This record gives sequence, C-alpha cells and structure tokens, in this order.
Amino acid sequence: MSGRRGEGGRQAAGHPSASGSGPSAGTAQSVRNANLSAVLTLLFRGGPQSRAALARATGRNRSTIASLVGDLVAMGLASEDEAAPDGQVGRPSPVVSVSGEVAAIAVNPEIDELRVALVGLDGSVLRLLRRRYDTIPTAGEVLDATTVAVAALRGEGPACVGIGCAVPGQVRSADGVVRNAPHLRWIDEPFGQPLAEATGLPVRVANDASLGAIAEQCFGAGRGASNVLYLNGGASGIGGGAVVAGRPLAGAHGYAGEFGHIRVSSAEAGDSAGIAGTLEAMVTRAELLAVLGLAPADADRLHEALLADRTPAVRAVVERQLGHLATGLAAAVNVLNPQVVALGGFLASLLAYDPDGLRQAVAGSSLRPSDEDVEITASELGWRLLLIGAAMTAFEPLLANPAPVGRDG
Repeated sequence: MSGRRGEGGRQAAGHPSASGSGPSAGTAQSVRNANLSAVLTLLFRGGPQSRAALARATGRNRSTIASLVGDLVAMGLASEDEAAPDGQVGRPSPVVSVSGEVAAIAVNPEIDELRVALVGLDGSVLRLLRRRYDTIPTAGEVLDATTVAVAALRGEGPACVGIGCAVPGQVRSADGVVRNAPHLRWIDEPFGQPLAEATGLPVRVANDASLGAIAEQCFGAGRGASNVLYLNGGASGIGGGAVVAGRPLAGAHGYAGEFGHIRVSSAEAGDSAGIAGTLEAMVTRAELLAVLGLAPADADRLHEALLADRTPAVRAVVERQLGHLATGLAAAVNVLNPQVVALGGFLASLLAYDPDGLRQAVAGSSLRPSDEDVEITASELGWRLLLIGAAMTAFEPLLANPAPVGRDG
C-alpha cells in the first residue's frame, strides 16, 4: 500500500526488514524467517499485491520473492492469482493475497453486550456472535460466555491462530490482567490466562481504543499516516489510543491513551473513575440519548436520530458537548501532533452534526503549527473497528514468525 499523506506517511521501510545475508545477519533460517515476516506483513497491512510490487517494497529480486511467496502459500498463509493483462509488455506478475483460510477470534465485552467474532487475516469479519446483558456482567460471566462462543466459532471456518480481546479499561499487557475497567466494575481481574486455559488457544488482551487506533491506522482513515489519534465514544464512556511514528503508544505497562480522562471543564460532574470535569464526564452518550428521547437499548438509532433533529434542545446539548470535545482534542493535538484524528462511536455522530464547528473549535484551542494539516474524520471501519483491532493483536505472533497453519478444531 502506498502512503497517501506525503511527508511522515508510513512507508515500506517501516515494516520488518527484508534484507540481510552473511554472518552479521544471523543464520540463513533466521534471515529467511525475517523475509517471510516482511512479505506477510506487507500483504496483511497493504492488501493484495503483485510479486513485482513485493520485490520493489522489500528490495529483493523476483526469484527470491517467488520462493518466499511459495513458502507462504505452502504454509497456508497466502494465495496467488494470475493478474489480468495491463497492456504492458511481458507476462503479468501474479497477485498475492493473505489466505482466506486463516482467522483469529476477536472478543469485545461492553457493559451491555458481548461481541465475539471470527475475523479473517484479510480483516473481514466472517461471523459475529452477540450476547446482550440487562445488567453489567462480571468478568466470570464474560469468560464463560466467551468460552461458549469460541467453541461455536471454532471448526466451522478457517484455521484459528488465537484470540484477541479488546477491553474497555486499563489492561496490563504482560499478562492480560484487567487492572481497572470502571464501567464494567472490573478491578484486577485475570482475563487472558483463564480464557487461554478454557479454550486452549493463545490469548492477548489490550485496551479497546488502543487496538482501535492500530486498526484505524492500518485499514481505516489513518491509512498511509504514521501519526494517528483515535477516540471512541460508547456505552463505557470515551477511550482513546494513538499511533506515534508508526508505533502504538503503549506506555510503561500498556496503560497509555486514556484521553477520556483529560480535564476539559471546571464542572463537578465525575467520570467513571471519579475524576471531575473530564472529557468522559462532559461528553456522554447517555445525555444524547436522553435529549433525543431514546432508551439505551435504542443506541443503534442514535446517529440517524441525531442528524435528523435540529431542534433547539438537541442543538444546545450537541454544541456544549462539541465544545468540550474540541478542548480535549486540541490538548491531544498540541501534545501528539497527529496527522489524522479519527472519531468512532457517538463521537463520530457529534462530528457529523457539525463538522466545521468542531474543526474550527479545535483550531481555536491548538497551537497553529501543531494543528496544520490535521485531518479530523470519522472512523472508516465503523462497528468492525474494535473487532479488527482485537484480531490484529492475535495475529501479531504469526506475522512476526510465520509458521504453517493447520485446520483448527
């Protein structure tokens, strides 16, 4: 995939190196594994590409690329199709794609719903299971329901390489312990290890919005950009994540990106952590639903209802929330200097209500050099975003060290 944003955009050099030979590059096998990783990662992030394009991106000759692609096909990780003639002299270069026979399971618990999906290596959501909750589920209830869902998904589709979990809270990345998910009321809840033991699959757990930022940068509104900020608004408040210089912003233990807890007002209203006047406290889905006369169960209708209602009462709530959102975004822009700010969930609905107003308000509170050329846009992946992000973290070990994939189950 070529970068579309010019200077600072993600280039092929940002992927694992495909070069190296001789003693200083390690053993021949380690060099080949690095090359396989580079090609598979290019296909995963950039979509189908010709052998010729892969050769240009990696700096390897066509015979080497043909050999590497052959290995990936034999492993069940890639497939090839003959390219259609393009009018150029010579035989068309075959088009290589990631295999449709490899998948991961994505898990996304919320206070009102659990979503468990089978997601292909190409980013497609192959099947989605949903379970609604009338009361906030405990970690144990979610683990039990997830185990049942995983069993239902395995064996009926592509080979499954692992499970990725996108949790709305602070997650210790080393062991998948949910340290603090205030809306779910989970404190120091082991999640990754119990799920791995129950399913027999490797499990990775991370903050939902951080995974969303990675997915948006790879497959959505942040394609071609190396500095992306993503904020999501949902039932569990406002979460955020960032990709800085092409790398996820994680922090010392994986807790970075809690943009919802930036203080934007002197109001006494508290957020889920009890902190007053934060973005999460002042910009809420519940208030929007209430002013629109919708129940929480009707949240799927919020976007359409909001854009159709320009009454003074609704406009007053939206303008106040947009003002607070702009304050939080301006602070993030000043600190991170992103190329793209992508908004998901009900934050995308607020943006759609008055995109020019939000853009002008952010510019008015940002340092001019930091704000130059920042694109504020809605998430392109919509409801699939967190599921794709969760699956991506499950695919990471495979991308780093490609190995043959057998039939799951």
